[in-house]
Amino acid sequence: MKPELNYRSLFAATPSPYLVLAADLVIVDVNTAYLRATRRTWDDLVGQHVFDAFPDNPADPNADWVHNVEASFGRVLATGRADVLAMQRYDIPVVARPGMFEERWWSTVNTPVLDPDGHVAWIIHRVEDVTAFVRARRTSNRGSGEQLTEREEGMEAELYIRARELQRLNEELRAAHGREREVAVTLQESMLHSPDLARHKDVAVRYLPAIGSLNVCGDWYDTVDLADGRFTVAVGDVVGHGLEAATVMGMLRSALSAASRAVTGPAQALEVLGMYARSVDGALATTAVTVLVDVRSKLLVYSSAGHLPPALLHGDGTYELLENATDPPLGARPEHVPRPQASAAYRGGDTLILYTDGLIERREEDIDTSLDLLRKALVGMTDLSPDRLADTLLARLGVAGGGDDDIALVVVRL
Repeated sequence: MKPELNYRSLFAATPSPYLVLAADLVIVDVNTAYLRATRRTWDDLVGQHVFDAFPDNPADPNADWVHNVEASFGRVLATGRADVLAMQRYDIPVVARPGMFEERWWSTVNTPVLDPDGHVAWIIHRVEDVTAFVRARRTSNRGSGEQLTEREEGMEAELYIRARELQRLNEELRAAHGREREVAVTLQESMLHSPDLARHKDVAVRYLPAIGSLNVCGDWYDTVDLADGRFTVAVGDVVGHGLEAATVMGMLRSALSAASRAVTGPAQALEVLGMYARSVDGALATTAVTVLVDVRSKLLVYSSAGHLPPALLHGDGTYELLENATDPPLGARPEHVPRPQASAAYRGGDTLILYTDGLIERREEDIDTSLDLLRKALVGMTDLSPDRLADTLLARLGVAGGGDDDIALVVVRL
């Protein structure tokens, strides 16, 4: 039997200095090592905004600790990922001598702690005091107090300059990635516009781009109205990232929409899409699933090209996966082969859920575990509206703010 751990005692005893910040950057806790390193007390820090407690040295016109660390905190809050800074000079205030600062150098890592909804609840600000190392490099360690040679001083200066240059280049790279990602997401959102969707008040859709990554814009959803009140819903996932994936996604989505209007069922629509995908660079291995909702016979007719199975949540709380018509992804076969098609009956009040793998798949988990997570997350949702069900499902699966991969989600109240 595992012993009960006292995590507050462990935090207090950790030898590395740690500061815990709320999402508004107010200090909520600090360990003993941090107090020792900064020569402050718990009462000095807890409840203070971090930059009120630790301002830049006003006597140093080149001080940039606040600027650099504030940017790092911003990246952590935006991406939900840890951020590592190059070696920073930050002169700490001398408590006994107001207005005086003591030169110090730090190695810094900022790490997020996420709440159950996937939002950043706290930031762990870890620092290591490397002042002794910097000072040792200024004076040779030969016991005579001899100063470093001009060459050694030049090497130290070069090392510091390169570290700061690396930090600057990383910031520029993040900005460039951010601009491309913004363009890609804007393109994605414009291409996901569906006039037919506006006519379905009982259909809710969600698209969440991947957090902190260019692996966005490969997922799509669509709704196509047919004759006699029938309609199709579909989701798909293009392999790739960025603007290229967004472009391929738009082409395949349009092709599937057109095929769904021209052929007799989902299997034939995916056959047409598969043949078209062979002529589109970057389209191979795309997965997709499409479901025809026949409101007259209360029947769902579906076919899947290597995609995760849609879920059908019945009004009594039971659940089934539409997994009886799954075939390889688009372009996986060199020659045309008819795709399978299956059907499932539904009752009024049932809910159809289509999604892409970013909703449920997690690293180092097999697909059965992922699908079981979906099943558990759907418990007790039968009375929720499609919009509330979509938002609650994202929250229960810990991706309300996005995840490591794109997420497309369609919820249809039948």
